[in-house]
Amino acid sequence: MSLLLGHSPKLFIRKPVLVRASAGGSSSVVQTPPCYVKGADPCGADHVLLDYSHSMKNRPILIKKAPEELVYNDAEVTTIGSSHGWVASLMHGVGILRLHDDLNPVASDANPKCISLPPPVSLPRCQTQFVTNVSLSSLSPEEEDCVVAVKFMGPQLSYCRPSAQGNSKWFNIRIANPCFFSSRLMFSKKHNMFRIPGAGGQLIASWDLCKDEHTPKFQELRYHFLPEPTEAEREVMDTCLTTEHLVESQSTGETFLVKCFRQTVDGIAVLQTKGVMVFRVAPKGNAVYTQDIGDLTIFISKAEAFCVRASSFPGVSPNHVYILDVMEISFFKLADSSITTLTERIMAPYFFPPQNIEY
Repeated sequence: MSLLLGHSPKLFIRKPVLVRASAGGSSSVVQTPPCYVKGADPCGADHVLLDYSHSMKNRPILIKKAPEELVYNDAEVTTIGSSHGWVASLMHGVGILRLHDDLNPVASDANPKCISLPPPVSLPRCQTQFVTNVSLSSLSPEEEDCVVAVKFMGPQLSYCRPSAQGNSKWFNIRIANPCFFSSRLMFSKKHNMFRIPGAGGQLIASWDLCKDEHTPKFQELRYHFLPEPTEAEREVMDTCLTTEHLVESQSTGETFLVKCFRQTVDGIAVLQTKGVMVFRVAPKGNAVYTQDIGDLTIFISKAEAFCVRASSFPGVSPNHVYILDVMEISFFKLADSSITTLTERIMAPYFFPPQNIEY
């Protein structure tokens, strides 16, 4: 993997600082449950009312107003990803990339936030119109040290610091190994690195921006306790498209590699999940197959994947993987590998992680 930079961009991410709550202080935080945009109704002035779906019991329905263009992609604006509740859009023609909090269920309707970033610059023989996903190193791009990274389809990975006093600039990395061309990027809070799994799940590449190191480190995975598929399962797997997702649990400190096996349904050019495999990834590269992640639930969508403690959100099923796509909502039970799938059109296929509610 080669780095095409003429100089060091100095996009440091500071080491995390542990803060101890003072004696007698309250550390409880009220949060929204994990949710997604279930529907949208026109409300005039190029805006729509969003109806959010979630599994919480005894909670009011989440409804808010948002720009129509962020829900219904058109020739001018396309949403390209989401991270920590912020949605990224690309303005075609001018190529400007923007970060919005309009779809965030707790964001202000009256004063939504929009951060414009400079147009991405394509590396030679690369493109910046089709995006794999977007990842933020912090909960908000407004934080001083936040870095936003965009993984484009193909060899290019780009990142910048939105809060660079109006002087934000993209820095580009060319990825030589084609196994990373369609992979999805994530930010590891535990390791303070951007990480990306290669196709097939044999390699993980990491960039330590905290040390200002832009040459990636590679970790080779060694798989353990792989189940032997039946002949019928093997036939299905051989016809599936496989995608890999790295997910980090903030509550337990564990890292998971999730493999999703997806297949076209009834000749329709739409993919549907047929199977899921989850592996615990150890620091030394051991990837151990598991059907028990305890009280955790993993959420996979077009947004950056995340994980929550299910018992914190009544109605969320533990030891499950929830999957959301443009024509699919699936619930995969790890214990017995059973899957429940609902087929419906999802306008904004992003799971939003829990958001802090301010009173």
